[in-house]
Amino acid sequence: MLVDGVEGGAERVCTGCGGRAFIADSKELWEDADPGEAGCPCGSEEFETAVAFSLAGDGAVRWVTVGLRCQKGGAVGVYADWKIDYGPTDHLLTMV
Repeated sequence: MLVDGVEGGAERVCTGCGGRAFIADSKELWEDADPGEAGCPCGSEEFETAVAFSLAGDGAVRWVTVGLRCQKGGAVGVYADWKIDYGPTDHLLTMV
């Protein structure tokens, strides 16, 4: 998992097939990002990924948060989050 905790954005990498995919609108943020490999204090770099969306009253996405759980040690944490300040945002809900 590549994450940028400053600019926001994340790219997931499947440990099984090596396939890569951006989470939400990360592809658009990646040019300005400085991503790094997510790592656990135990030294592992393999995680289960969860994506949360904070919604405004009208249902529009306002924040994206990426949480990771280490497959080896079980540690959990938020590794990236970023604000969404445009619309429409419905497409983001399927881009995890």
